[in-house]
Amino acid sequence: MYKALTAVATLLSTLACVKGHGYVQEINTGSASYTGYLPYSDPYYNPPPERIVRKIPGNGPVQDVTLIDLQCNGYTAGGVVGSAPAPIYAESVSAGSQVHLNWTTWPASHVGPMITYMARAPSDVTQWLPGTDAVWFKVAEAGKSSDGKWASTDVLSANDSIYTFTIPSSLKPGQYIIRHEIIALHAVSNLTDPLAQFYPSCIQIEVTGSGTAFPTSFVSFPGAYTPDSPGIIYDVYTNTSAYPIPGPAV
Repeated sequence: MYKALTAVATLLSTLACVKGHGYVQEINTGSASYTGYLPYSDPYYNPPPERIVRKIPGNGPVQDVTLIDLQCNGYTAGGVVGSAPAPIYAESVSAGSQVHLNWTTWPASHVGPMITYMARAPSDVTQWLPGTDAVWFKVAEAGKSSDGKWASTDVLSANDSIYTFTIPSSLKPGQYIIRHEIIALHAVSNLTDPLAQFYPSCIQIEVTGSGTAFPTSFVSFPGAYTPDSPGIIYDVYTNTSAYPIPGPAV
């Protein structure tokens, strides 16, 4: 009886924790669907399920833009700089196709932008750690609309927690990491404390097609943002001006 009650208490505690924030729980590439990395169940399987999403420690945020954790919501441990590579990748994702990212239920208070980057692996993406190299380019962004609706709450909720972006149609084939994030701004209550919350997720894919285009300008993570970057220091409660999405142009 005691063990049963303990198990129930643990489950309720876990559910309460999971409800607080969020992460990408499913990826649909048009031709296939993949379960995301599930931090509250995957580590307890032996062997763990093979995912295309790099491990995250939980549903909480990264709050220091100088840490390698900002790259993929991973952490430095055991000599691994940033999130450890996932064991597999989504195959044959056509350039020009849409990718649909299904988030767990997102808190209505956690307003902010949704931003997507990509980085091309030099060889096998399941072995690649970008480190602090400038390899990332932005492919999509959404912030605050002219009528005051936020991408991470109003728009995401209206789309049943599914965010959709398009792989650039002329992008050079190869293996890539998609770095997708929500930046929650609800705790930035003044213009001196960098209290933005970052929820990045790194997804491994193979882009196919006959494209030849590739960017010539890149950013690094950490490095793309600073504590006082426009869009990082932004009071959502009093600022009625247009929201400046941080990072480079798409």
